[in-house]
Order: sequence, then C-alpha cells, then structure tokens
Amino acid sequence: MPILGSYSSQGGRVPSVPVIGTPQVPAVTQAVDVYFTASSYVGKGTVTYTVTSSPGGITATGSSSPIRVTGLTNGTSYTFTVRANANNGISSSASSASTSATPAAPFSATGGTEVTSGGFKYHTFTANGTFTVSSGSKNVEVLLIAGGGGGGGGSGKSGGGGAGGLLYSSSVAVTTSAYPIVVGAGGDRTNQGSDSTGFSLTAVKGGFGGSGDGSNGGSGGSGGGGGTYSNHVFQGGAGTAGQGNSGGRGGVNISAPYANGEGAGGGGGSGGAGGDGGSVSESVGVGGAGGIGTNAYSTWASATSSGSGGRYAAGGGGAYYGLNNNTGLGGDGGGGNGAQTNVNIGGGRGPSAGTANTGSGGGGGQGNYVSVNQSKAGGSGIVIVRYAV
Repeated sequence: MPILGSYSSQGGRVPSVPVIGTPQVPAVTQAVDVYFTASSYVGKGTVTYTVTSSPGGITATGSSSPIRVTGLTNGTSYTFTVRANANNGISSSASSASTSATPAAPFSATGGTEVTSGGFKYHTFTANGTFTVSSGSKNVEVLLIAGGGGGGGGSGKSGGGGAGGLLYSSSVAVTTSAYPIVVGAGGDRTNQGSDSTGFSLTAVKGGFGGSGDGSNGGSGGSGGGGGTYSNHVFQGGAGTAGQGNSGGRGGVNISAPYANGEGAGGGGGSGGAGGDGGSVSESVGVGGAGGIGTNAYSTWASATSSGSGGRYAAGGGGAYYGLNNNTGLGGDGGGGNGAQTNVNIGGGRGPSAGTANTGSGGGGGQGNYVSVNQSKAGGSGIVIVRYAV
C-alpha cells in the first residue's frame, strides 16, 4: 500500500484512507446511508469518495458523508467500504468493512381516519374497518373502548348504564397484513353495549342499568347501576378487571319504605365506580352519579378530535324521584344524566344518552308518573392506533 505523502506509479500523491462509520437504514426502500470520516490528507484540489457494498459490489459516489447506496435488496445484510478519489486520478486503498446493515421497506399503514400530530400518526376507527399494513413492521399502541350500556327501564327508578371497557396496549407488533377492527355499539335501553375488538384484543361491553321494577345492573366492562323500586334495592353490575368499575347500588328510604325519596345507582366508569342512590327522605331523592371516565388519553382525544373533554368511558347517572328536583348526575365526559322527576309538577329533566365514540353509559329513566322505559342508550365505542413517525 502506498505511504501517505509518497507518489504512486502515476506520479501523484496518494490520499489517506477514510475511516468507515456505522451505516444506517433510511426511511426509503432498498437503500442504506453509509457514514465515514473524510481522509486526513487529499493533496491539492477536490476529492470524492466511493462506497462499495458487499455482497453485490454496488457503488455510489459523493463528496461528503453520508453517501446513500441505492439499488440494494430489502432483507439482505450488507457491509460497506469507502475509498477516497483525488482529482489527480489517484485513489486511496479501501477502508475496513463497516458493520452490517439490512435495507427494508419503510412502514406504511392505512385505515380509519388518519391524523399526524405531536410526532405520532393516529388511525381512528369510529366504525368497523381494517388496519392494513402494506409494508414494513412496527410496534404500535392501541386504545380500544367498547360500547357503553343503556340505562335501565321499568316503572321504578332505573340505574344508569355502565361504561364500555377501556383497554390499552403499549406495544402490539404488526407486519404486512390486514387487521379487522370492530367498534362496539352502545346498548339501546336496558341492553348491554357490544365489544370492541382488534389485534386479538377485546374491550368488554358496558353493562346495562338495573330496571327500577326488579333487576340488578348488568355486568360488563363497567357494571351498570342498580335500580330501586318501593323498598327494594338492586345491586349494580360488576366491572371487568382492568377495564372498568362496578355500578352503584340503588338507594331507598328505609324509614318510609314507600316514600318517593329513592335514587337508583349510577353506572361504573373506567375512572371510578358508579355512585349509590340516596337512602334519604322523600324531599331529597337523589340518583347515583355515574362513574367518572378517564382523561389519561386526553392527548389521543385532542389529536383525533374525538372524545368529550378528553375523557372516555364514563358511566351513566341513575334516576331519582323526589320533591326538590335534585339532579341524577351523569358521569363526567359523556355519561348520560339520569332522570329527574318532581312529583309536584309531574315531571322534570329527562335522562340523556352517552356521547358517541366515547363508550359512555346512558342515563337511567324514571318510570313513576312519567313513562315506562324512558332510559337512554349508551355511547358507541372507539378504536385508535398510533405510532411514532
């Protein structure tokens, strides 16, 4: 090998050997970026550098580091060398070989409503669809929320619906394939919601509210609230572990069993259990509050323009019946309010439904002196996939 400063047989000085660096795979297919430290001596004039792959002997030339080598085969492991080329036509010896690098197709996926925000790409499914990976592989984050349960029916004070189960996974491996997504529907009056599924994960449907005239709340992702009728107290449904909390119990006026100060339990949410109905005098009947939903995924809600106040999976409020027109509170962030009824005027504010695509429970209805089965439906669920870009 010629010595630095010596003359080659062509009569010119030989540039020093550049030092190879670590090659990196760029976000393009069939390519590798090769890094190196330039020659410490190149003589007078300009110098270029030639990178050569092994296997294949594919070359690329540039004036500085890095140099991108294209035309490689995805999935093949390559090493690279680099040499300096002086403008007098003399080249240095090749550097030592680099560490290996394997080109690959960049990750590409479609499905749902696609938004890029805050360094992440979000795929939001508000209805059934398919998450399709056309190239590459990646670990993605997945948020699934099932449909919320409907409020209870019947002729008494009905419990609020439970929230749909909320399930989060921080690392789901996906590769070139089509992944079906099912978004759970909200339960329509005295019915549970339906599950949300995707990537072999299942968020469990929210339970329905208890009927005022004879049933407990249904179990689910979060249990529906229990109803209350006359001197009977009905239990709220149990929640699914890790996906939500139990619904509250119905309340009853113990001192005057047939008085009107009875409140039904609110449905459970992901952030808290449903409230128990008030066991108080007839002048202050209060329905149980719905369980508060979670704001842990508020950035997801903000980025995708979904959710209510950044909260998901809130329980519906239980109905009540009393003289002072107090409120059967709904869960924060989309859970429906329970019915209010004032016996002096024969009515009050009606229950409200859970907000769509939040998985919130519907409000419980009041039967006596109003109408049977006025409870509202739960909110539909949502599935969101995100990954760093």
